Amino acid sequence: MLGALSAMAFIVAACVGCGSDGGGYDNASRPPAPISISISISGDRIGVAPARLGAGPVVLLISNQSSRSRDLTLSAPDSSNGSCVESDASSGPINPQGAARIQLPLVEGPCEIGVADGTLEPVRLTVGPERESAQQDLLQP
Repeated sequence: MLGALSAMAFIVAACVGCGSDGGGYDNASRPPAPISISISISGDRIGVAPARLGAGPVVLLISNQSSRSRDLTLSAPDSSNGSCVESDASSGPINPQGAARIQLPLVEGPCEIGVADGTLEPVRLTVGPERESAQQDLLQP
């Protein structure tokens, strides 16, 4: 009986000695919550909603409503030395009446959204300062 109590006291003492060194926990802020940008490609134009947003992660939801395969591109405008993407981005071919989904981070700056073959007039996407952190948002991944 005394041996069992000694063993139990030893285990409790060993467990008390384990754990953190008392240092603080660095609770880094989360990035902004991702937002969706709807992009539609028709036979004669490209539509983007919203066309102005804050920097942070986005999901591009692209719908090709035209009768031919299209390759959507994001790039710096010709008259600008900055861009909302760190390097040019492309969706790859999207079949007629098809859809694509792209996730990427956007930084502050202008962008042009166009098609790779240049047959449609590109539209401007304006990205402002970074959106607020999602630190206090519940039920976020």
